[in-house]
Order: sequence, then C-alpha cells, then structure tokens
Amino acid sequence: MDANDAGSDSDELAALRARIAALEASAATARPPRHRLRSFFAALLVVIGCVLTPLGLVASWTSDIVGDTDRYVQTVTPLASDPAVQEAVATRVTGAVMEHIDLKSLLEGVAPEQRPLLEKALGKLGNSLEGAVSSFVHDRAQDVVASSAFRTIWIDANRAIHTSLDRALTGSDEGAVRINTDTVTIDLAPVIDRVKERLVDAGLTVAGKIPEIHTDFTVLQADDIGKVKTGFSLLQLMGVWLPVISVLLVAGGVLLATRRRRTLIAGALGIAAAALFLGIALTVFRTVYLNALPSGVSPAAAGAVYDTLVRYLRTSVRVFATLGVLIALAAWLSGPSRPATLVRGLWDSGISATRATADRAGLRTGPVGPFVRRYRTWITWILVAAAALACVFWSYPTGWVVLGLALALLFALAVVAFLAEESHETHEPRHPHKPHGPDEKKEPPMEAPSS
Repeated sequence: MDANDAGSDSDELAALRARIAALEASAATARPPRHRLRSFFAALLVVIGCVLTPLGLVASWTSDIVGDTDRYVQTVTPLASDPAVQEAVATRVTGAVMEHIDLKSLLEGVAPEQRPLLEKALGKLGNSLEGAVSSFVHDRAQDVVASSAFRTIWIDANRAIHTSLDRALTGSDEGAVRINTDTVTIDLAPVIDRVKERLVDAGLTVAGKIPEIHTDFTVLQADDIGKVKTGFSLLQLMGVWLPVISVLLVAGGVLLATRRRRTLIAGALGIAAAALFLGIALTVFRTVYLNALPSGVSPAAAGAVYDTLVRYLRTSVRVFATLGVLIALAAWLSGPSRPATLVRGLWDSGISATRATADRAGLRTGPVGPFVRRYRTWITWILVAAAALACVFWSYPTGWVVLGLALALLFALAVVAFLAEESHETHEPRHPHKPHGPDEKKEPPMEAPSS
C-alpha cells in the first residue's frame, strides 16, 4: 500500500510538471510573435531617430547660418578680433600692396617735403629697401586690422555679403563671397583702401597712386566643396523639421515598445551618443580640413575660422548630449532596480528629515500642504512640462542652460515633496495626561519588606 501511494504521488508530480511545461510552451508560442513585432518596429524607430539626430543638428545650424543674417553676423564677428585672423589678413594685404609698389622709383615719386619723414621711417626698419618697405606696409596693415575700424569693416562687409553667401552655398558664385570648386573667399579691397590711407598719412605718398586692389581671404578650403553645396541646400530645406522628426521617431518607438522605460533609456542614450559622434566628426574633419590647406594659407587663421563657424553647432551637440543623459538618468531613477530604489529612498529620507526639522522649529504649511498632497501628481507633471517647454522655446540653449533647467526642476520637485510630506506630529499618538482629581488619592509606593 505504501509503495502504491508513493508511485501514485510520483505519477501525479510528473503529470503536474508536464502540465506546467505545456502551459509555458503554449504561452511562449502564443505571445512572443506579437511582442517581437512591436519590439522590432520600436527599435527601428529609435534607431532611425538616433541616426537622424546628427543630420538634424547640421540642418538646424545650416538654416541659422544661411537663412538668418543676424545669426550669421553674430557668428563671424569674433573673427575680427582673432589674432591669427588679423595676422593672416595683414600678411595678405601686405603682399597685395607690395605687388603694386615700384621700389626703384619709390623715393623719386615722393614729394620733397615728405622725403625726410619717409627716409627716417625706412631707416629704422633695416638696410634692405624691399624688406624695410614690406615691414613698413605690414605694420600699417596691422594697425588697421587691430583697430575698431577693421571690426566695423568686417561686420558691415559680412552683413552686406550674406545674400552672396546664400547664393554661394546654394550654387551661385556672384557677389563678394565666391564659392569655387575648392574655396570660399572674401574680398579684402575695403581693408586695402584703409591701409593705403595709413601709408599716405605715414609719408608713403606713392601708395596713393596704387589702383584699387581686389584680393581674396580664404574662409573655407576643401577639395570637394562643390559637391558639399548640394548637401547644404538639402539640409537647409529640412531646416528645423529634421530635429523634430528625429525626436518624434524616438518618442514613437518608446510608445510602441513593450518595455517603455528601457526603450526610453536606450533612446535617450542613443541620441546623446549620436550627438557626441557628430562632435567627434567635427574634430576629425577639422584636422582633415587643415591638412588640405595649400602652403599659402595660414593654418592658425583657417583653424580660427573653422572653430568660429561651427561653435554654435558644437553648442547644439553639447545640448543634445546633456539632454539625452539627463533623460536617461531620470528614466533609470524612476525604475524598479535596486540602486534606483535606494536613491529614491535616500531622497525621501532627506525630505522627511528636513520636514521633521521644520516641524520642530514650528514651521507649518497650513492649507498648502493638504492641497499639494492631493494634487501632487498633477503638479509634478506640470513642472516637468514647464521645464521641457522652457528648453524647447529657449532661443539658443546651451549645455549649461539645460543643466540649469534640470537643477531648477529638481529643486521644485524637492519643494513639492517637502510640502506634500505629512507633519510628523499627526503621526505621533497622543497620550493626554489625566490629572488627578481632588478626591483621588495617590497610592503610596510599595516598600520592600524588611528582613
């Protein structure tokens, strides 16, 4: 009988295990195809959105540079004060002026009353007449490019030629800015005119006979810039929409996913990684661009021009990288993982301790506390939406702006949690002391019996 019972129990156990295995197999075959399809399309949307992020940043930057004159002028204005650019412009102007000065008839063409001044100036600069004149012209050119007049010339010229720059990047070669197969150049004729005036004032009156000179200052040099023009035009057409499309694709992938928190973390980190990839690509392209410069172009000036033109694009890279990391961090902290739970516990403990200290100090929230406690979820989402809208509608946010908004949101959430925390006095059980009545007598304490 015992053996039969043991056999029956083992048969029932085996049947139960088989039943469980069958249920697990049926569940595995019934559910995954649908989940796999959703997961596939969710991952596809997130990947496409991340891939479009660098293109969206470049498109937005191109739209600002080409379509907004004030933004373009604001971008290139610092170049007027850059030492490397000033030195390159002075050297280029000096070379152009020296090509039109006849050294043999230099002193003969000077008025008699101006010869002592010129001989004195040239005598201080060396024995070689050509070298002395070249140094003399270079000094005057440096004086011009270091003055406020050059800054004014630079700003006015760039503002005037912005339309020509638009034509250049979209395929036309007319105007003060010209784009050829491998260069983008700016005419320095107004600067040369100022230098000629300085030379005449300094005693080199023969400079007044120099005809109008048009020489070019190279802004951008690349072997395949003619092909890049088409890319610029396409990116300009996308403008602001491409970044929006990339964000919407990632958001759609998150909503479609079965594990939304993990997908949100992956998508946010993917956007941050894509932005960082663009930053690395800009650094690599800078090296390639400088290595492709001809021998006559100053690498320092070309590097300064490149860094100035892409500085707002680098700012956008930092913004998206910072925003992606912050969103991923927020999504992770709201998850069920043990480290995230520990962090939230520390946060709640800190808020509770702060509220307890305030209670002991006599600080009361009055009707505000119950109101915040009742609508805490709505208030939290309103604060998050306000921070997001502030970031979206900020004219040109930086990484520090995004970080500042995140810290402000964190502080606001801490205040909400503080106000929503119930007063510790409401949780303490009250044991009112019942006073003794006049007719009640206190029992004397029991005394230990004497031995």
